[in-house]
Amino acid sequence: RFDFRIDYRWVCIGYALLMYRLILLRRFVSNMPNCFKFHTVIERHWQKPYPVLSFLLKPLSGLFAKIAAKRRADFLSGRRKSEKLPVPVVVVGNIHAGGTGKTPIVAALVSGLQEKGVKVGIISRGYGRKSKVVHVLNAESRAEDAGDEPLLLFRKTGAPTAVGSSRAEAGRALLAAHPELEWIVADDGLQHYALQRDVEIAVFPAADTGRTDLDLLPNGNLREPLARLDSVDAVVVSGGKVDASFMPSENMFHSRIETGQIYRLNRPSEILDTGRLKNQTVAAVAGIAKPERFFDSLRSMGITLNQTVALPDHADISAADLPNVDAVIITEKDAVKFSDGIGLNHVWVLPVCAIIEPDLSDFVFERLEGVLKAV
Repeated sequence: RFDFRIDYRWVCIGYALLMYRLILLRRFVSNMPNCFKFHTVIERHWQKPYPVLSFLLKPLSGLFAKIAAKRRADFLSGRRKSEKLPVPVVVVGNIHAGGTGKTPIVAALVSGLQEKGVKVGIISRGYGRKSKVVHVLNAESRAEDAGDEPLLLFRKTGAPTAVGSSRAEAGRALLAAHPELEWIVADDGLQHYALQRDVEIAVFPAADTGRTDLDLLPNGNLREPLARLDSVDAVVVSGGKVDASFMPSENMFHSRIETGQIYRLNRPSEILDTGRLKNQTVAAVAGIAKPERFFDSLRSMGITLNQTVALPDHADISAADLPNVDAVIITEKDAVKFSDGIGLNHVWVLPVCAIIEPDLSDFVFERLEGVLKAV
């Protein structure tokens, strides 16, 4: 028998405990040195959990897990509507909250499909852009219109690209502008169940393959539990050494990043002679999820960095934000934020590309060919 008084009492007790934990969390963070911002503390906790934070955040992660599971179940059962585009869709996403090296993998996949003669387009949310309307990218598009990652993919691959918070709406706009497209690759969107997909690819960081303390948000940085990897078509492990026990899919791929030649921002045909930097002051600036990887890549090329500037992922960058040094080296993702490069002769760009083994484009091509034959 339902007893409202008893149930209400337990709701009040649960709410009081949750508020108490949040108060303790606030005190825990406020007592830390000023150099630690809240997001920095949380990100460090995700990599090496603080027991106090785990105690405070674990209940919230349990609640998040139930909400995420119900949301996915509602879409899969048809209780919530999802849309199917008239062409096959490949989703490349992750179960982490960013920082898995997904963008270079999307670029490599799209380029591989193009080499096979497939007319492929790209859709994305366009995180960080200022506009909220669907935007089909063109030669005049800026990061404010499209977001830094979609603009980078568009320029790097030349594939028709559209962005929008609704991936289905972005897909329709892209097909209207480019009716010749045969397939669409969705950059991110593994959890965007409002768009139906034919192939799901999850990118997973190698550094997390051997961990046993991963958890969902906010106690960890997972959007969905590890078990979600069991249902995707393929898993791409990005960077580093993989734990031998990590085998969530029968279709496993490994990705590594290779750096290209550093070029001048406003004159990409001019390649940097790194030997010229020995008598100059050099700074590296990065607005990406894992800036230390970028800095380490430059150091491994024999470049001495006098200054490093780590900005938040997708941060707005202007010429005023660059250090006053002889040479500044930035990422490709940050380079797209400088529309013309005028007055930035001292700024250089380090390009990167993903090498995926076995060939991911072969797998996707065969999988989608099978889907099309079955229709």
